[in-house]
This record gives sequence, C-alpha cells and structure tokens, in this order.
Amino acid sequence: MTLGAQIAWDDTVLPFQLDRSDIRGRVARLDGVLQRVLGQHDYPRPIEALVAEAALLTAMIGQTLKLRWRLSLQIRGNGPARLIATDYFAPDAEGTPARIRAYASFDRERLDEAADPFGQIGEGYFALVIDQGRDMTPYQGITPIAGGSLSACAETYFAQSEQLPTRFATSFGRARLPGQSEAWRAGGVMLQHLPKASPHAKGEATGEGGLLAAEDVLDGAEAENWARANLLLDTAEDLELVGPSVQPTDLLLRLFHEEAPRVFDAQPLAFGCTCSEAKVRQSLSIYSAKDIATMTTDAGTVTADCQFCGAHYVLDPATLGFEAGRGSGGGSGGGSGNGPDA
Repeated sequence: MTLGAQIAWDDTVLPFQLDRSDIRGRVARLDGVLQRVLGQHDYPRPIEALVAEAALLTAMIGQTLKLRWRLSLQIRGNGPARLIATDYFAPDAEGTPARIRAYASFDRERLDEAADPFGQIGEGYFALVIDQGRDMTPYQGITPIAGGSLSACAETYFAQSEQLPTRFATSFGRARLPGQSEAWRAGGVMLQHLPKASPHAKGEATGEGGLLAAEDVLDGAEAENWARANLLLDTAEDLELVGPSVQPTDLLLRLFHEEAPRVFDAQPLAFGCTCSEAKVRQSLSIYSAKDIATMTTDAGTVTADCQFCGAHYVLDPATLGFEAGRGSGGGSGGGSGNGPDA
C-alpha cells in the first residue's frame, strides 16, 4: 500500500452492504484519533486496551445510527476498571469529520496489569446512550457485562435491546510502521442484519446469563445468510483488520466477494471535545457562594479539568455560582474549547 492510500484510510469508517445476505456493515480504522485519545493520559496497558476497543466500537456504531448529535458508550464495573466512557459526535456538515473522545477511571492499586483487560471490569453494565440534542429526551439502553470482550457486550446489547443480530471483529494494539515510532492502531468490521419490521425472539434466549444472542432472532434463510457471513468474517486476520497494509475495500472483497458487497462514502474521523469555560461556569451556576468557597484552592482560584481532553480551567470564584455578579469573567481556560465536558 502506498503512503497516500494509507493516509486516505486512516481514521475512517467505511459503510457497506452485502446485498445477497441483507446485511449492512462498517469497516473502521483508527490511527491518529486513537493516539490523541490515549495521549491525553498515562493509562496502564490494560486500560489503554479497553479504551481502544471502546473507541473502535463507538466509531462503528456511531456511524451506523442516524445521529443529529451524540452517541455515548458507558461501561461501568465493580472491578479495577471502574468506568470507560466514549462519545461520538455526528458531523456538523456533509464531508466534515465525526468527532470521538474517550476516557477511563480506574483503581491503580487494584489493577492487575498482567491479567486480561476485560476481566478488570468485573460485574457491571454496558450502556448505549443516544442524545439527539436540545429539547430531545436521550435514549438509553443497558445490558449486563457479558462475554469475554467489550465487542461481545455490544453484540449482546443489540440482540437483547434492539433484536438486531450484530457481530464485531476487532483488532487493536501498539504497532511500529517503517520509519515511524510505536503507536496505537485499531481496526474492525461490524456486521448487522438489516432491521425487520417487527423483530422478535424465536424462542428461549441462548446467550450468557439468559440474554438473547444473534441466533435467537433469526430463522430460515436469514439465519443461513447470517451464519455464512459470520463464517467468512471469522477468516479475517488481525493484520487485515488493523491495517494499514490491506485497504478496507480489498478486505471486503476478499471476505465477501460472493455476497455482492456494495460500499458507500467513507466517513472521516477526528479527535474532538466539547468542553469550554462557559460549560464549566454553567455547571457551577447551581452553587451558592458558600459552596464555591469550599471549592476554592489556597491560591484563591477554582480549577476544573476535562477528563476527556485534559483542558485545565482556572476561574475566579467571585464570578461563579448563582450569587455571582455578571462580570466579564476573570478565568482562563487551558483548552481550546474543542474538548469534552469538564
């Protein structure tokens, strides 16, 4: 692959459809975006792996939905990896990139860096939140942590909550390309059966913990088509998924040439956050002057940090809270206004 081709496919999501099988899908590649996400923090390897997988899933799922604003994934557990949170912001206009951000909260003392990353979550839940913006009630779906990966959790979510058979094949890790330093890369393929008018389970749930699995909502020719597509996806190798030596279009042709694959315009991705000083001030506007005083540092300021992008805000306590006068605001933000809610 030429350098130009590699750059063209890095940080993109390619939508496709398998016309013979009535299945849609996405091929995603994360490179610079993932570096920006993980570069904001000093995460241990297991946490980096969980954030990488969650960001990859977010990119594929977010591009599948008809979003006007934001898709969020939240994975909460009682293990050392307490929280993995990601956001996908829909493009502002056609041809502009969708934005992704992510962060993790974890207990470093309890974390076993030699253990399987997914096992560090423990018991908890996998949540998908769709927020279509102002004056719209967010939709939230939740399923228990199940399976051996975040990808398996997402598959269970779609089968259980949406009755949509869904499959993810993912690969992620540190890689070193010729002439470049070691960096994180991630890639994956998402398959999803096209929605039916009235989806329903055909019998008892066969998934882990009594939850629905993809096979529980298909039968007849649809089940045969789904099984065949999954067998083909099983042949994808990690290096093909993560790239950059194999282009997504070439991968689709190798895997699904007999399924009549059809591709659509690729969606570019970028790291992006929505935090700002104004949002910090808004979040503090519910507090009294007495409350603000308890947040004031010895230096006489109130500080706030964005967990997603690392922006640091330093604010004058006299300008904060519902008892403050409407001044010009003597705070200074360390962020660009292009980060997560602080």
